[in-house]
Amino acid sequence: MPLKRVSIPCPNYSARNANVRLIVLHTSEGATTYTSLGQFFINSASTTNPVSSHVGIDDTPNTVGEYVQRSYKAWTAANANPVAVQAELCTPSGAAANWTASQWNTHPNMLSNVAAWIAEEAAAFKIPIVKLSPAQAQGSSAGVCQHSDLGAWGGGHYDCGNGFPIDDVLKLATGTTPSPTPPTPTPPKPSPTAPPFPYPPDNYLGQPSSDPKCHSGYYGGVDNTNVRTWQQQMKNRGWSISVDGMYGPSSSSVCRQFQSEKKLSVDGLVGPQTWQTTWTAPVT
Repeated sequence: MPLKRVSIPCPNYSARNANVRLIVLHTSEGATTYTSLGQFFINSASTTNPVSSHVGIDDTPNTVGEYVQRSYKAWTAANANPVAVQAELCTPSGAAANWTASQWNTHPNMLSNVAAWIAEEAAAFKIPIVKLSPAQAQGSSAGVCQHSDLGAWGGGHYDCGNGFPIDDVLKLATGTTPSPTPPTPTPPKPSPTAPPFPYPPDNYLGQPSSDPKCHSGYYGGVDNTNVRTWQQQMKNRGWSISVDGMYGPSSSSVCRQFQSEKKLSVDGLVGPQTWQTTWTAPVT
């Protein structure tokens, strides 16, 4: 039976300039149903960071929310958007990147919907229903992957997480009965408290600058150590970032994406608020 696609049109999309080769799975942050996610996407059109995805999937049997038609490019995976058709999994907790396989398997309707959606997109784009490695997803292969498999090219995110039973979902998508999935280790969780910000409150980590309040780590010493501490925590959260103690363009780019995701002021600088949020915000 074809999926019922409930149209919740979102204005955040653009024309494609490449052939679709990736079916990408995400978890939503905050939105717990496909309807609430649709409203979030629509409301983001008036912000500085409009976002979207093609569909949202929750526990509603045989039903998904459709925000962007597959012929257009949705805005949810940075540079991977032109070659991807993408779905957001809306879980009751609002963020499931740390779920175990056992937790995912308590939502059979959602997993069944994901499998059915994959099968329909694979047929529409003639994409094989095979799991891609990060190298394949970021290369030129065609198939199915998670947002995390796209690395920095796709925005440097962690979802759907190590516990997501993608092998079982792909078996469902191809009409094969999946076998029970054993529990898998969960990724590092953020610390409930952050280490103290190592500078006065008007100072920050940033790219090399003549501003005495800027600490880039490029000149060694304690600045190098503090930049490395922040980079390592971002890497622990699942972001693709070099831990070299030097706050360059790559660190600034990751910082901006993180600030946007966590609804902080987006300036690419690690001040006291961004520093604390790096340790205390949920991993998504």
